This record gives sequence, structure tokens and C-alpha cells, in this order.
Amino acid sequence: MNFPERLAADATLIAARLLAALETRADQPVTEAMRYALRGGKRLRGFLVLEGARMLGLPEARAIAAAAAVEALHAYSLVHDDLPCMDDDDLRRGQPTVHRKWDEATAVLAGDALQTLAFELLCDPALGTAEVRLALVAGLARASGIDGMVLGQALDIAAETAGRSLTLEEITALQAGKTGALIGFAAEAGALIAGADPAPLRRYAAALGLAFQIADDILDVTGDEARTGKRVGKDAGAGKATFVSLLGLTGAQARAAELVAEAEAALAGYGSGAANLIAAARFVIARDN
Repeated sequence: MNFPERLAADATLIAARLLAALETRADQPVTEAMRYALRGGKRLRGFLVLEGARMLGLPEARAIAAAAAVEALHAYSLVHDDLPCMDDDDLRRGQPTVHRKWDEATAVLAGDALQTLAFELLCDPALGTAEVRLALVAGLARASGIDGMVLGQALDIAAETAGRSLTLEEITALQAGKTGALIGFAAEAGALIAGADPAPLRRYAAALGLAFQIADDILDVTGDEARTGKRVGKDAGAGKATFVSLLGLTGAQARAAELVAEAEAALAGYGSGAANLIAAARFVIARDN
């Protein structure tokens, strides 16, 4: 399959695995909110898990639980980021955010439950030995906790609260946690499952994660709400420093292209087997949503 076909096929596989994980759970509003939060999206992080595993010779069945786990964790982060105490957003993936459709308490609980579901999924014996599963749990915990995503969000809030514009170095470090850490785990997960050296995929993911965030900043300036499925122009409205505000639109686009070239170079040793991961890097800066 080419990249668009593979991305779509993987999204279907991941959605099925997530729905199966919730199928026997209690029929409560919070469970419905979890299912709602998991709808839609490109499932790019889950794709990275599965494609990394495939590139290293593993079948999808070996990695699907990890792909579902990273998407559950990502969904939790979006639910909580959208809350009034965080980014205060009303729209996500083209539909009302969870706290708007239900209420804030349900959104907090749904996010909490999606986070714990992610770690439950990483206990699936299909992923490998106890040592492999422990490495995956530890990796996702680091990527999503105070050394990764949570730290990035905390730094973002602190800068906004203080009304201080970040430097380019500071915003790069912030986004390495807020966006890049989870992408990094997703890219490395296949290597962890396969028992392979994760270093090339780690370098790939570092470049990809930063390119992804720069593309998001560009979309906030150039995007259309109907296409992105979320508010645009909010960063400039809030006076936040972004890659576009610091580098200019042309400079941000050029930096994103440089990062894609770095991501491609990191996978040179895999030859044609890395074609879809390279296509994913190019997609990240060409997307319109």
C-alpha cells in the first residue's frame, strides 16, 4: 500500500481495537464520552507504531495494542487540553469538544480513563515478553508525563500566564515535550517490540515531531477552520510566540522542510522499507488539517 492507503487502513484497525477495548465496559456517560473523544483524527501516532513494526518485519497483530495505546493517550491529552482551564476550545476534529457536549467533570473523567486505558493496552501479551511490555509502559509514561507532554503544557501555560514571549530555543524545548515526546514514543515503539536498535527511529521522530508542530503553527495562520476542524488564529489572538511569529511564515516553512530532510536521512539505512515513514514526514508539512 502507498502512504495514504496505509494511513487509512491503519486508522480503521486502530479504531476497531479501541472500540473492542471499550465494548464490555459499563454503559455510562463517561464511557460514551470516551468513545466520542476517540472518533476521527488521522491516527498518525498509531500509524507510526504499526509502520515502524512492519519496517522491522513484525506483523500488525504484534503492535496493534501499542498503536491503540498511543492513540488513547493522545485522545486524553486533547480532551484535557481543550478544557477551559487549559486552552479553552469549543471545537475538536470538527465537533464540539467533550466538555461542551457533556460537562467539565465528564471531560476530566473521560480523559483520566483514556489515559489509564492506554497503559492497560500496553499489558497485552501479544506485544511480547514482560520485559518488552515494561519498556513500552515506561516509555509511554516518560513521553506523556513530567519529562514530556505534561512538562511542555506546563511551560506553555506558564509563559502565557506571565505574558512573556518565548525565544526560539525555549519554544523548541517546549514543543519537544508538548508534541514531540509522544510522537517520539510512537516512532520508537516498533523497535522496542522488535528488539531492534531504536536510535534511527529516535532521530527520525525528533525531526518529525518538531516539523509537525511547525506545521501546526503554520496552519493556525493559513488554515481554514472547516478544514482543520478546530479554531484557527488563536495563537496570534492570544499573542503567543510560535515558530511563525519568530521565524516568519516563509522561514517557518523552510525550517519544516529542513526537518523533513533530517527525518528522511535518519532512515536511509532501511532503504525502500522506510518509504511510508518518509512519506509520513512529507505529509506532516503538506497537510491542511
